[in-house]
Amino acid sequence: MGIFESNTPKGPLAEKWTNHKNAIDLVNPANKRNIDVIVVGTGLAGGSAAATLAELGYNVKTFCYQDSPRRAHSIAAQGGINAAKNYQGDGDSIYRLFYDTVKGGDYRSRESNVYRLAQVSGNIIDQCVAQGVPFAREYGGLLDNRSFGGVLVSRTFYAKGQTGQQLLLGAYSAMNRQINRGKIKAYNRHEMLDIVKVDGKARGIIARNLVTGELERHSAHAVVVASGGYGNVFFLSTNAMGSNVTASWKIHKKGAYFANPCFTQIHPTCIPVSGDHQSKLTLMSESLRNDGRIWVPKKKEDAEAIRAGKKKPTELSEEERDYYLERRYPAFGNLVPRDVASRAAKERCDAGFGVNKTGEAVYLDFSSAIMRYGKEAATTQKIDNPSDARIKQLGKQVVEAKYGNLFQMYEKIVDQNPYETPMMIYPAVHYTMGGVWVDYNLQTTIPGCYAIGEANFSDHGANRLGASALMQGLADGYFVLPYTIGDYLSNDIRTGAIPTDSAEFDAAETEVRERLEKLVNNKGTKSVDHFHKILGKIMWNKVGMARNATGLKEAITEIKELREEFWKEVKVPGNTMEMNAELEKAGRVADFLELGELFAKDALHREESCGGHFREEYQTEEGEAMRDDENFMYVAAWEYTGNPADAILHKEDLDYENIQVKTRSYK
Repeated sequence: MGIFESNTPKGPLAEKWTNHKNAIDLVNPANKRNIDVIVVGTGLAGGSAAATLAELGYNVKTFCYQDSPRRAHSIAAQGGINAAKNYQGDGDSIYRLFYDTVKGGDYRSRESNVYRLAQVSGNIIDQCVAQGVPFAREYGGLLDNRSFGGVLVSRTFYAKGQTGQQLLLGAYSAMNRQINRGKIKAYNRHEMLDIVKVDGKARGIIARNLVTGELERHSAHAVVVASGGYGNVFFLSTNAMGSNVTASWKIHKKGAYFANPCFTQIHPTCIPVSGDHQSKLTLMSESLRNDGRIWVPKKKEDAEAIRAGKKKPTELSEEERDYYLERRYPAFGNLVPRDVASRAAKERCDAGFGVNKTGEAVYLDFSSAIMRYGKEAATTQKIDNPSDARIKQLGKQVVEAKYGNLFQMYEKIVDQNPYETPMMIYPAVHYTMGGVWVDYNLQTTIPGCYAIGEANFSDHGANRLGASALMQGLADGYFVLPYTIGDYLSNDIRTGAIPTDSAEFDAAETEVRERLEKLVNNKGTKSVDHFHKILGKIMWNKVGMARNATGLKEAITEIKELREEFWKEVKVPGNTMEMNAELEKAGRVADFLELGELFAKDALHREESCGGHFREEYQTEEGEAMRDDENFMYVAAWEYTGNPADAILHKEDLDYENIQVKTRSYK
């Protein structure tokens, strides 16, 4: 077990990272050739880390369960990436990005990590431009920016509505260069199923070849987990269906603390659920909130008529619409943070103003933006007295240039033209701020085991601001881990190759094999999805957007009972020594059934509301989150002891020396 210490450097906040890099130990280039590093996950965080470590000279092995790193869920991050470059000249700075991030996370993130994130953010953009990422540019040739929720500046760099995909292609290209050089050995269609510790240190993994079913032993001097978040514990989420918690959960069960699992983000702009047939939800990028206005009918009878199909939203006048975010939060309007926007949408729908058949949707309307852009275009093109139809046509062209692929995606899914009728949106599970606890060096409580990107408990506190996921993933992979891991690996320059024929590898492989065989030999009658869907409903109904003590206690009991039933009744066809997608899924759902209980336990113990964690007992008269800084200003890091119910809580106190802690206000 490692020491539970944040290892935050001393000194002024703005100098911590520079001084830390100057003080930590390094590995010289000749010695890097003798050191192996395993990277689990090849999305933005893992891909950028693998490419950078290999460029530095380390021998890297990468593992991803997809057939190509290009399929990582990072491609779904459409809207953009934050960086404090102040190209707009609107007052942005490193400090303001730092401040917005800490405030947006409701003062539940580690100050030093967030400031470092803001410091290196500009380097990410330079790196990606050099890789050829086609960021949008404004008329003068500089990179363009747009705004996202929770800020008063424009700092989000973007590539139309495909930012994550373009950034991932950049990282993938860098990886391919190292694969071609022989510095990266890529193991695609492989899944990490356990970590191997030797003398208390992470020294390798047990991976399953998902094509043949064979178990493989892979050793290294350090293991980096970059396998993303755990939003699919809710079954329905915006995550790819394969996204899972397994790698993070396996290291948790071997000694890595799991921090703040209840800090999960509900994204306000998702296509609403249409029925039980769905296996996932689709995100509409937050960038749409730059120009789209969110509203519901002012009168319940209008909402009822729309739900019954007797009225169209376009038939309601401006006076008959309630732009509730603009009304409640005039300073930020439609660009309030995600947790605030999500709760506001839920409140309106719960009050009976929802606009789809289930009553769980609000409108995201571009009609005002289309006319505004159209008038601007007509003026620019010197068109005298243009008709409304001409203005609308010109405006549509501008909106299409900015968001075209998103509009196209919406129309394919919903079969409605969002240029002509408002989009329908509703909150859905999107991102997990909680995750594996790491120190300032991104090392877990297992020496030699690191966690980066969404897999760690991150820099986002209780709520992540839009466009900061890509920033954190690439910051960790390109500019933080490659420095800090050297401090640990400097002690391994004489270690030599790690053998895989040791008792520790034997024990880990045996444990994995027995677990897999137990699943395929189980004589149950119910599918894996049967259990996953039930778990998802428990999580959404009792551990979702709003939580209370009664519901959380019920959830803990119900999840425990469901887990016991799973191991008695689950049916997994096929066997272990073959391609078996149902077996893969079963292992991941088994882990979700354990995580779900810890998730609810964490939410129950945190008797306050902050960011994405909203306890109904702790809210203001206006329905806003009510923090308890005196008793809960800490990171909740849980130690595994055999069962989620018996997890031991460790507290990392959060001290804010450079920022004034106050109640969040976006009014």
